[in-house]
Amino acid sequence: MKRIIKLNFILFLFPSMLLSQGINNLWMMGYASYAGPPFGGIDLNFITGQPVISYVTREMEFRRAVSTICDSNGNLLFVTNGVYIADVTGDTMQNGSGLNPSSYTSQYPDGLPPPQMNTIIPDPGNSDMYYLFHTTIDDPFGALLTKNLYYSIVDMNQNSGLGAVTLKNQVLLNDSLCKGNLTACKHANGRDWWLISHKAYSTLYYKYLITPYGIQGPFIQSIGINRTNDVGQAGFSPDGNHFACYNLQSNPPPNLELFNFDRCTGLLSNPVHIAMLDSATGVGVAFSPNSHYLYVSSTRYVYQFDVTAPNIPASQTTVAVWDGFYSPNPPFGTYFDIAQLAPDGKIYISTGNGTFHLHVINQPDSAGLACDLVQHGVPLPAYNFNSLPNHPNYFLGALAGSPCDTLTSLATELIINHKLNVFPNPNNGYFTLGFNAQKEVGILEIFDAMGRMVYEDKVAQWSQYKKVDVTAMPMGIYFCRIKWEAKVAGVKILKE
Repeated sequence: MKRIIKLNFILFLFPSMLLSQGINNLWMMGYASYAGPPFGGIDLNFITGQPVISYVTREMEFRRAVSTICDSNGNLLFVTNGVYIADVTGDTMQNGSGLNPSSYTSQYPDGLPPPQMNTIIPDPGNSDMYYLFHTTIDDPFGALLTKNLYYSIVDMNQNSGLGAVTLKNQVLLNDSLCKGNLTACKHANGRDWWLISHKAYSTLYYKYLITPYGIQGPFIQSIGINRTNDVGQAGFSPDGNHFACYNLQSNPPPNLELFNFDRCTGLLSNPVHIAMLDSATGVGVAFSPNSHYLYVSSTRYVYQFDVTAPNIPASQTTVAVWDGFYSPNPPFGTYFDIAQLAPDGKIYISTGNGTFHLHVINQPDSAGLACDLVQHGVPLPAYNFNSLPNHPNYFLGALAGSPCDTLTSLATELIINHKLNVFPNPNNGYFTLGFNAQKEVGILEIFDAMGRMVYEDKVAQWSQYKKVDVTAMPMGIYFCRIKWEAKVAGVKILKE
């Protein structure tokens, strides 16, 4: 991806200032409104701190594969149901149709049913651009596998501010992947992002690092149990220190896995496996705001786990058993399905059926029954098909004092006011930098995608070219800069 890199002090030193509370405030769900109530759109808007629930007339329909993004003031930018992207007017965004090409997608023109099939990540290098990572099912008549992890890019400067998809359906990974379970977490530098996906029928996790210089990876790790390809939900704790994944599996039974997560390296560690023996047909996970408790929704039960306990499986507490309520009548039971932590600090759980209700955990930071789970406690003005958004924690900042929190030290210097020329690019580790001659000796520095300096050399005064040999470095994206007394020049390189 070619892009002129312009970085500034504010971007690096205070990345969290670029996002304020409105970015994840709007939850969109429901069906198209052409049939009238009880069908129609539903909005849950948390911009005031409490959810304002509205019936909305719109054409777009949602199932579980929902991702929305707003600006810092809480105004909708765009939304996707996995089939297409809509702008703030409700119309298809320019070039926003035709996501996830497959025969399975064609069967569900009103939205993809599996959860976590997409997620939206702001571009760390451009506040007006967004990555949409998305998947579908690519062999609907076989093992129901996802074969392609795609990304598309939305530029909100296009089409008079309504936005446009400038790059679409780019294959980031081709393999046999578990359907859904796309999740993301901020890197420990507070700017970049980790994206994680799971290979089906394996112990492999694929991880990508999203930086101002593009997407790096995959970084592959084998850990935990061998998973099948059943539907489920995964999520990071709000502080980014834990990762949980709960999937339906017929043999063995549904499995919950919990890991520690290193935001610097992206590595999972200390796996805890818990076999759930309750014959679940719908599953979900969500962490409490203080990252102390994990809630697991399992069709007829909701469990709480203390992730700080010495023995996490032994901390399992049942905080709800389905009370037999139907909405509006049988067979539409208000069971427990996917879950999501909301901006108001509560956890909302869908019902596994198209109903008029959500469940809510009012005090998720409290232990046991004090968490105050209220079944079908949130009435809705129309039918909802379990449409909770797949929001990562957009507000997680840098991990102060971590070994990879280098942005602060770089911030005062990484102001790029001149562009370096580089050839060839991509390269095999040998390349030449071209620049305007300067009367001072320059300092060449090369940084990896995590912001760590991995190379340093002098640049002779009055020279216009610098030959570089980084053949010993691993393949990936790097950022080169040359500093003189009054000027700094920079460029991104790709070593293949």
